[in-house]
Order: sequence, then C-alpha cells, then structure tokens
Amino acid sequence: MRPKVWSPPVELSDTEEAIAKRVRRGKLFVFLRHERHRLFSSEFQKELGTIYKESAFGQPPIPPAQLALATILQAYVGVSDDEVIEATLMDRRWQLVLDCLDCAKAPFSKGTLVAFRQRLIEHDFDRRLIERTIEVAEETGGFGSRQLRAALDSSPLWGAGRVEDTYNLLGHALRKALGVIAHQRGRELTDLAQEAGASILGSSSIKAALDVDWDNVEDKQHALQVMLDTLTSVEAWVMQTPEGQTDHTVQESLQTAHQVRDQDVTVDEEGKPTLRQGVAPDRRISVEDPEMRHGRKSRHKRIDGYKRHVLSSLDSRLIHAVGITPANAPEASVTDQLAADLAHQQVILAELHMDRAYLNSTMVRNRSPELVICCKAWAIHRNDQFPKTVFQWDWQKKLVRCPNGVERSFEYGKVVRFPATACSACPQRAQCTQSPRGRTVSVHQDERLLDDLRQRQQTSAGRAKLRERVSVEHTLSHVGHWQGDTARYCGVRKNLFDLRRVAVVNNLFVMTHLPSMGAA
Repeated sequence: MRPKVWSPPVELSDTEEAIAKRVRRGKLFVFLRHERHRLFSSEFQKELGTIYKESAFGQPPIPPAQLALATILQAYVGVSDDEVIEATLMDRRWQLVLDCLDCAKAPFSKGTLVAFRQRLIEHDFDRRLIERTIEVAEETGGFGSRQLRAALDSSPLWGAGRVEDTYNLLGHALRKALGVIAHQRGRELTDLAQEAGASILGSSSIKAALDVDWDNVEDKQHALQVMLDTLTSVEAWVMQTPEGQTDHTVQESLQTAHQVRDQDVTVDEEGKPTLRQGVAPDRRISVEDPEMRHGRKSRHKRIDGYKRHVLSSLDSRLIHAVGITPANAPEASVTDQLAADLAHQQVILAELHMDRAYLNSTMVRNRSPELVICCKAWAIHRNDQFPKTVFQWDWQKKLVRCPNGVERSFEYGKVVRFPATACSACPQRAQCTQSPRGRTVSVHQDERLLDDLRQRQQTSAGRAKLRERVSVEHTLSHVGHWQGDTARYCGVRKNLFDLRRVAVVNNLFVMTHLPSMGAA
C-alpha cells in the first residue's frame, strides 16, 4: 500500500505563530513550516510515494514528506535516530514542522525512519531531494537558466571506523568472528577463544597480550607470526562449527582477516613472514568500514576515510551535485558521477571553476567546445633553462617552434624531440638543454587548455576570474559545519546520502534569502 498525500495546514495557527516568534536559534524550522507545502507539493509527494511497493494489505505508510522533513532536520541539527524520535516529543520546533504539536506519541518510530532512509538510498531519491530544492528555488527566485556557472572543490571527511595497524586489524577481525558465535551460544568470548586455541583474543588489548618490545625487529616478527598462527587456529576451529559454516558475519570476518594478511604480510628471504614495506594498493585500514582508505588532501595533510566533493552554482550558491570518494581516490574520479547528476537535472555547464586536481577528469577531457574551464595551470619548473612556455605553439598545424626558430610537429600526449644537430649548433643551447641528444618537450593530452590557462592567469582579468572559486570554499565550510569533519556512517553510499541531505540543508538556507519565499 502506497502512502497518501500529506496535507497539513498551510496557514499558521495562533499557537504556531507564537512558537515561531519565540524561535531565536534554528531559523530553518520556521522556514520549513512556512514552505513545507511548496517544497513537498502533492505532485512531488506522489513521486516520493513510488519508493513504496504497491500493496493491498497492511496499514498505510507514514507520509514520506513527513519523514523527509525529519531526515532534513536531522542533518541540520546533527542528531541520532533515537534523538529524532525524542525531539518529535520534546522539541516544539520539530513539532511545528512535522505537524504534531503536543503529541503524546511520536508520529513515527525509529525503525520507520531507518527504513525510509534505506528506501531513499535504494531509489536514489536523496539526489531527487537536491533537485527538488533547485526546482523550488527556480520557481520562486528567478534561477531559471539552464546555463550553469559552477565551482567544484573537495574537503576531507574522516571515516567513522577505527583505523588500526596490521596486528590489531587481524585481532579485531578474528575477535569479531568468535564474538558472534559466543553471543549465539550465550558464552563468554574468553572461554571460546581458549577453546579455539587463540587465548590471545580473550584479552582486552592485542598489543598488551603480545607483550613484546615493539622497537625490536625480531620481537615484532615473532608477534606477527603469533597473529598468523592465531588466524590459522581460529579458522580451523570456526569452520568446524555450524555457525562458522552458515553465519554471514563470521565468514565475512574471516575474509577480512585474510584480506589484511594478504595486503600487509610478505615473506622475507629466509621464508619468514614480515610486514610489507610501503603501503599495498587500496589497503584496508578499518575492520568496521571496509571502504575507508589512507589518502592525502595535500602533501602534508593525510586523510583516513573519504573526500567529499561539492559542485555549486556561482550565481545562485545552490549546490547542484555532490560526491563521496575514498581518500586514496584521485579527485578527478568523482566527475563522472557529478556529470550524471547534472545531466539528470538537464543543466548545461557554461563555466567550471575548479582545483588543478580535477584537470585530468573526464568532465574536462570530454567537455563541449562551449564549456569554459577556469583553473590555475600546473606550474612549470626547469631551473635556469627555458620552460616550454617560451616555445611557440601552432595548434591548428600542430607545430611547436623553439626559441631559435626550429619547428617540429607534435602529437597530444607524446614527447617532441628536437634534432641533436640543431641543438648543438644553437647559440642558446646552454639556456635550453644539456642533453647531447637534443631538447625534448612533453606535450600534455590537453596542452592547449593548459597553455590558455597560463596565459589567462598572467592578466588581471584572468586572476579576478580565478578568485570567483572562493564561493565554493565558503559553501564547503557551511557543509562542514552541518556534516562535521567525521563521517556519520560507514561506506561510500551511506555517506553520500548524508552529504546529499546536507546539500539540501544548504540549498534551503540559500532559499531563505529569496524575497519571494516565506518569512524565516
């Protein structure tokens, strides 16, 4: 059975007016009370209802518009699911928005809220909520152009899972496998660990149980061997139990332990296990969140978790698309997802202001001729020798001319080599190359764009254009204020959901400043 359209009163009652006037903090509550009927129109509510299966049995579901409002307020205030239910009973601002003033019973349960969130994710309707705020803003604020001047940037989002080293990752995964069986049998983990020949797992601390000198290489190698032996013992014992053969969590925990061993452990020349030097590609760093990764925002700033990406309009300040990537993923990898979101909104990018990390993205490589890219070009350093910026480029004929007038043809993504004979006779050779084989020039796949960017940033107008990107940095600051610096959930998709609803909050705040919207 699909939900019916929610039709709360549009006009404020005397009681609601009195509550609204007393609100000093949390102005978004008042704004949503004024504008909920416009944001969740009957047509949009019917669309929301499609995330429920059609059925002739059971009770009508809670109106999804009411649950969506609670989900938005949850992101705005930053509270847990339990606290949402508490707020619907204790906080008159929540009751004002959800149309449940002085209710003796919460309008919905925690389970209903969690199930609604899962439906939004499964049907990609968290993206649709962003689109809805843009639609309402366009209807009421004059943002009707389909030509978008956008800025794109990212910021760190630290993972919710605990980051651990190899020893603790192995111990955590194995303890989790035994813990599931212990809970099902009603026994203590310590007893079960002893029975499995892995008494070390019964300790509250793996490092304390190993009790070695961690500055001693041989002691560390011995500790690693103990953990690998423990893995062998636990796996042999678990696979002889009914739970070990059927329980998904137990099997998943053992797979995690194997993954950690395979990525972190190697064998030395003597055949002894030792920790791998360096970091394995796509290395797992947390048991509870398998998608967290080590990464860097800059050379000096490490991230353990994710990066969040925000694409917002320079003109309206509305967020049009967001993305989440593991911290080790290049920034450019998110643009396919962002481009798909923009295509779903049927908007056309006219300008894209961004950081250099996005220059290798498909959004740039596959851009239309009309799209203007605004970005600082990569700096070129060649000590005291001629950089390639002093070379002259003929983009039509694909020719490059050196400072001495020698021309060579070029191909994008290849290296141009000037003749050794011409270079050896060149009067400017000392300023150009020391190689006896002649000067070489690397040609980027998008060299013409990079050359254009370098020329633009040499002008006052070009530098002023680059400064427009500061708008998205302000937006990222607002997003960080509401979402925080630490992920609420485990995994990319759930954190994308969280970022999308924060984008909705941002867009609603932008709408509060539109003169045509209700008083806030």
